[in-house]
Formats: sequence, structure tokens, C-alpha cells
Amino acid sequence: MKKFKINKEKIMHKIGLRQMRQGQRGSIVSVEAEGELGRRIRDMGLIPGTSIEVVGRAPLRDPVALRLFGVTLALRNREADHIMVEVDA
Repeated sequence: MKKFKINKEKIMHKIGLRQMRQGQRGSIVSVEAEGELGRRIRDMGLIPGTSIEVVGRAPLRDPVALRLFGVTLALRNREADHIMVEVDA
């Protein structure tokens, strides 16, 4: 009988922030917005390496409420489309 070692590391994959589900956590990998929009997103603290959690969505799924650094902020889907996040698989 063969024995297999199980790798206990978390499997992560990259998705757009807009695709995250309520209650899902992740870490920002990249912000792909440029110009004024990119600056605004970065000014809110949404930079690579930041841990975030989706805490809610409006009835029509826009905007999305995020929690980061103990603060909740709302982000429109057109802004969330520019942010890539690494989440647990």
C-alpha cells in the first residue's frame, strides 16, 4: 500500500474583486487602474498586499462593502473591476 504526503499549504487563486462572494477574504495582488481612478483607489488603501473581506453588497450588487484595516468602505463595481485579489480556493 502506497502512502501519499498531503501538502497542507493553502491553495490560492486570483480573481477580480467584483467576483468575490460576501464573507470571502483575500489579499490584493494588483490594481490595474491608471490615472485619476488608480490614484483614488490607492488613496483608499487598496494597494497590493492589503487584506480585504467582502462584508456586503447592495440589492443590485453595486456597490460592494469591503473591510480593510478595521474600516468598512464602499466601492463601485466599475472601480472593483480594476482590482485583482488572491483568495483561498
